[in-house]
Amino acid sequence: MSEDIKNRIDKLVKEINFHNNAYYVKSAPVISDFEFDQMLKELEQLEHDYPQFASANSPTKRVGGDITKKFESVTHEFPMLSLSNTYSEDEIKDWVVRIKKLSEEEITYVCELKYDGVAIGIRYKNGELERAVTRGDGTQGEDVTTNVKTIKTVPLTLHTETPAEFEIRGEIFFPLENFSKLNKLRAEAGEELYANPRNTASGTLKSQDSKIVAERGLDCYLYGVYGYDLNFTSHSEAVKTAGEWGFKIPDSNKRMIENCKTIEEIMDFISYWDKNRFQLPFEIDGVVIKVDNYDQQEQLGFTAKSPRWAIAYKFKAEQVSTRLNEVTYQVGRTGAITPVANLEPVLLAGTTVKRASLHNQDQIEKLDLHIGDQVYVEKGGEIIPKIVGVDMSFRSKADGVVEFISHCPECGTELIRKEGEAQHFCPNEIGCPPQIKGRIEHFISRKAMNIDGLGPETIDALYNSHLIENYADLYDLTFSQIVSLERMADKSANNAMASIEASLATPFEKVLFALGIRHVGETVAKKLARHFKNIDQLAAATFDELIAVNEIGEKIAIAIQSFFQEEKNRIIIERLKNVGIHFEIEVVENASNTLKGQTFVISGVFEKVSRNELKELIEKNGGKNTGSISAKTNYLVAGENMGPAKLDKAQKLGVKIISEDDFLTMIEN
Repeated sequence: MSEDIKNRIDKLVKEINFHNNAYYVKSAPVISDFEFDQMLKELEQLEHDYPQFASANSPTKRVGGDITKKFESVTHEFPMLSLSNTYSEDEIKDWVVRIKKLSEEEITYVCELKYDGVAIGIRYKNGELERAVTRGDGTQGEDVTTNVKTIKTVPLTLHTETPAEFEIRGEIFFPLENFSKLNKLRAEAGEELYANPRNTASGTLKSQDSKIVAERGLDCYLYGVYGYDLNFTSHSEAVKTAGEWGFKIPDSNKRMIENCKTIEEIMDFISYWDKNRFQLPFEIDGVVIKVDNYDQQEQLGFTAKSPRWAIAYKFKAEQVSTRLNEVTYQVGRTGAITPVANLEPVLLAGTTVKRASLHNQDQIEKLDLHIGDQVYVEKGGEIIPKIVGVDMSFRSKADGVVEFISHCPECGTELIRKEGEAQHFCPNEIGCPPQIKGRIEHFISRKAMNIDGLGPETIDALYNSHLIENYADLYDLTFSQIVSLERMADKSANNAMASIEASLATPFEKVLFALGIRHVGETVAKKLARHFKNIDQLAAATFDELIAVNEIGEKIAIAIQSFFQEEKNRIIIERLKNVGIHFEIEVVENASNTLKGQTFVISGVFEKVSRNELKELIEKNGGKNTGSISAKTNYLVAGENMGPAKLDKAQKLGVKIISEDDFLTMIEN
């Protein structure tokens, strides 16, 4: 029986990995999404029922869920050096001349796109993904293996013959479509938008919750193979072979060309992508040129900071000039006032730009903006266009200076600006329409109460009909009130009512996020819910008790106390309690007190249970989990590939080191 289960799991893993590669790497799916999902569900169930047969590199790991408190530092076996950069065609020509002087042989070059993302090095051992490490300072980076495993274009297991050990390097980036979807969700939730894909990819890769990484849909191109006795003669040969191994590599002769022998061929490639980069589904910021032959690379060597055999040509940020017609002001759900430049429409980076964010009063004053100014607008690495300067030669034709407003454009309330903050705020939380509607829209959003069927237009209609003034009013709505709205049919009204009813089961941490307390995002809400257990304890918490919670700073603590000091907020919470909203976290009773008073640190990869399951077992049996080793640590549960730094520290401090089996025996007894 056990052998049959193991064989079925192994077969499913092999088939799912094959179809995953066909879909995400080769863009040539063989089966339907439904069939793929059914296979994955079967594997998840089998691994849940028989964890002893689950692999650390199972495709089910791609959904994420592990929490990483701290990313361990790892020294690179092969340093990850940065490249020298240039914006000049003449400097590219000078570089080619220098290369030719240093080598008597004919030199061929490879040209590649310079992906605007995060450099990564991924090590494989015996065909299995072992570790993924960021560039860091080039000498050592951070272990982000758990998060990289969620990226579907990164193979977890290789099914072709490969060297026993090697490292492959490339760039992790945020596809523009996925980035736009993320910002759309943030806008719907009333949250600040992310400025550009590159920084967001970097921040996502450092997320402590791998489930968040999985949801965001990062992608990766891999194009550099490193190791001993690899038997490649050139960079282009290594990249092509990596593609045969199952890695997602740049398209040959389109996004990467080899056999360039002249400066003209190099510049043709650069010129083509400088014009056509905005047609790509991801961002690039230049082109990398490398000497192809490995022997010639070794002969050319390195400077103190970078290889002599490679250089990066960086594109200049595209900039256009247009007229500033007007400055208007938007009011967010928290009352934050954002000035927006309304521009004469102009084509920039492949799209027509009509508006640009001016951020705050300081930015307007720094630019010394006048209505009618001819302004320079730039995208560069930014998704949101920005004004970077003024063409002063047109200033005589401009009207008066732009003066920041003193009162809210929506409700007329005098604005305030707290000390140390860049933005102005409208303090009229109760009577300012965009704030009222914004808070309700945040409350019903997918990551909060997840109430379907009530989009911004419906919320607007309900508010204008005086049916709702806050999110507690949603639970007093009747079918007849909803169906009476314009363009609302019976089925839609029934769906909305059912979704409102279903939201009563929303767990406390999501309810807390839904309340819209300033600075309390999704992650902070989880921390607060798990620490204080219920809304009453959180509301009664002192400032010192709040900042004692991990990662809760002064700004968040002040915002929480301000929220609960407002009588209207306390009344709304009581109304939500009365309709059955969950305002306490579900407490799981301990299976035993076997581990009471014992502190554990978990490190490495485990065979029989996952890291999350280990942590749950520790807590259910009365123990405590911590992320770092100290003199107070009682046990280090050591799995495979655990960090040497933790092992060394545990040995120095005399912490008892136990295996996965040792731990399971402890709780069985």
